[in-house]
Amino acid sequence: MSNQTNGPTGQLPFYLTSATPNAPANRAPWYKNTAPTYAGIFLWFVFWQDASTTQAGFLGGTLAQGVGVCLLALVISALICHYLFYLVPGLLGMKTGLPLYIVGTSTFGAKGGFLMPGFLMGILQFGWLGVNVYFSSLALAAMIPVDPRIIMVIWGLLAAFVGLKGIQYVGKVATYIPLIPLIALIWLFIRTVGSVGSFDPAKFVVAHRALAPDAPAQLGIAGVIAAVLTYVVGFFATAGAAGADFGMNSRDKRDVSMGGLLGIALAIVVTAGLSMLIVAGVYGSPEMSARALALGGERKSLILDSFNLIPVVLGPGVAKWVMFLLAVAAFPPACFSAFIAANSFKTTLPKVSPFISVGIGAAVSIFLGVTGYAGKVIPVFVIIGASFGPICGAMMVDYLKSNGKWTGPRAGFNPAGWISWALGFVVGILPNLGVDVPAAPVLAFIVGAVVYYLCAKIGLESPVVPLPGSAPQPAKPGA
Repeated sequence: MSNQTNGPTGQLPFYLTSATPNAPANRAPWYKNTAPTYAGIFLWFVFWQDASTTQAGFLGGTLAQGVGVCLLALVISALICHYLFYLVPGLLGMKTGLPLYIVGTSTFGAKGGFLMPGFLMGILQFGWLGVNVYFSSLALAAMIPVDPRIIMVIWGLLAAFVGLKGIQYVGKVATYIPLIPLIALIWLFIRTVGSVGSFDPAKFVVAHRALAPDAPAQLGIAGVIAAVLTYVVGFFATAGAAGADFGMNSRDKRDVSMGGLLGIALAIVVTAGLSMLIVAGVYGSPEMSARALALGGERKSLILDSFNLIPVVLGPGVAKWVMFLLAVAAFPPACFSAFIAANSFKTTLPKVSPFISVGIGAAVSIFLGVTGYAGKVIPVFVIIGASFGPICGAMMVDYLKSNGKWTGPRAGFNPAGWISWALGFVVGILPNLGVDVPAAPVLAFIVGAVVYYLCAKIGLESPVVPLPGSAPQPAKPGA
């Protein structure tokens, strides 16, 4: 089953034969689409608030070994997200002008690509929209005298509408609104930075033990790094694969690279890093620490996330407004999820009106929010990382062995892709089954990459079936 063997175009489904590359005239610089939209995802308070609460059941969370170890873990996570999960899909999208659900068929097959990454991406994005709907509406309801379930319905429908309009509209929404959480983070950081140097992880763990005497012992250095990797990479996995959708709107390789380095890597370190330093600053200050411990005593748990420490830093009155504005600023990430889901269904179900497919998905998202199922985010991150870690790993190997170009779709269900995904998913999902696997999303990526390479070596790739009227061309030098 050599990758040079070409089959008849009749093997291609309609969603492939009807695909049209995005024209160069429709593309824009990285600072107008990729970077602001990705940065808006990481400025979402649901992401950065938990930079220090990951594995919160363990004493001290990810601050148990101090500020330096946690920052190092964030930098490693940021680089992995950019270079391993985003860059190859982004380059494929830029070189072909085609979305993930088309370029992914070289790895998973013309028929297999319909299900993965195509349909799977759309389904998981509506899960993300449900998480956004749930947390944002609860925060808004603290200031608006309206049942949060009503807000959830309005929030979900508006996000779905903007996502349907396309990346240019999502980019417009994401250009200025993310300044709200950035300003909030800087404000909180300024108020707490003076006591970051006084933060003592040993005292922090003792304080946690006093409130939660039955909590597991604190994580070691390797445990902290693994916990942060699981959280950050699991959060980002689907957005990384969606880099193809951003790449098809990028002009050249520099747009892809700069969009990722600033919109992803830098955004992770800045947002999660500031959040973590805010928590350290609160517990490094005798006055703020006393207030935080008192509030934690009322809740019978040490408060480890920066969002719930806002009243401690700014006072209850100001905090209500800040938390309200942070909820408003969560709208761009909601639009991003809806946009990726819409792209998925528009591509894989071209004969179905996107208003119907996306409308059904939005209804499911709202249901997840209203019922509260969307509130359990950490297990969701593990599932997403397990699903898309091996997808990104297999796509990277497929890209590299094809000398940096897209081969075109492969016939049917490409065995190499599906075997690599299945084995990677099994490894990635083990934490949700009670098996301790450190940095499971990253390990799932590695397993997917290695298995795809081995399968390709022994000939388990189905033949290439070129798209009608076009043949994959090598990228231009410097593209």
